[in-house]
Amino acid sequence: MSHPLLIAIDLDGTLLTDAKKISPRTKKALQLAMKQGHKVVISTGRPFRSSEPYYQELQLDTPIVNFNGALVHHPIDHHWGVFHTPLQMNVAQGVIRTSEKFGVRNIMVEVLDEVFLREHDEVIMNTFFDPSLDVNKLPEILHTDPTSVLIHPHEHNVDQLRRFLEEEHAEVIDHRKWGAPWNIIEIVRSGLSKAVGLERVCASFDIPAKNVIAFGDEDNDIEMLQFAGTGVAMSNAIPQLKEVANTITLSNEEDGIAHFLEKHVL
Repeated sequence: MSHPLLIAIDLDGTLLTDAKKISPRTKKALQLAMKQGHKVVISTGRPFRSSEPYYQELQLDTPIVNFNGALVHHPIDHHWGVFHTPLQMNVAQGVIRTSEKFGVRNIMVEVLDEVFLREHDEVIMNTFFDPSLDVNKLPEILHTDPTSVLIHPHEHNVDQLRRFLEEEHAEVIDHRKWGAPWNIIEIVRSGLSKAVGLERVCASFDIPAKNVIAFGDEDNDIEMLQFAGTGVAMSNAIPQLKEVANTITLSNEEDGIAHFLEKHVL
């Protein structure tokens, strides 16, 4: 096979089963693809610290896209560069003030691998963060441009808050909603997406977009699937993603990635 492909994989709801594991069949398919000379790249909304175990497990040697494109770096090749595009401080402060007006449940601010939380919250801590992680109280005044701001609103406020953020801050932020049961609104700098991160990775390998196969399931995967020559939605994906996908594979619980790769690539 003369043209290497770049296989871009989202983590939650796509590569990972609902138990947050990589199934043996999917792992085997991805490793076989790498043996055949294709590049496998994780592209996720997660920070690096919570994607690294999967990067290691797949034995990847490629760059990784984190925070929906706000951070792109190469965990092994330190000469590759680190591309970090944080929110501007005044914008982050504005978003935090807007959210506080809505009396949201919680606000999390991530600066690369540092985490600040407005309210101590066992559930959030145990679900999203490694127990060994040092989580600080969100200061009244931020001192560093944050990579992302996560808002945990009350259920009945989710859509209203998103509309309000859109009106107040549309020029400077992009916001995504995490899937149920969380309904967390994630805010990064405007113009960022997984596609922007992947474009950088493709350029470094000299792989054109038409040779990209991207797998996803949520609204933060839309641009990535549009960018890819072949955008593949999982059968558990949201309807909007299925609309922009070129094709639909089985769900994350049914080895959807392996199913597609075995049929079309391997």
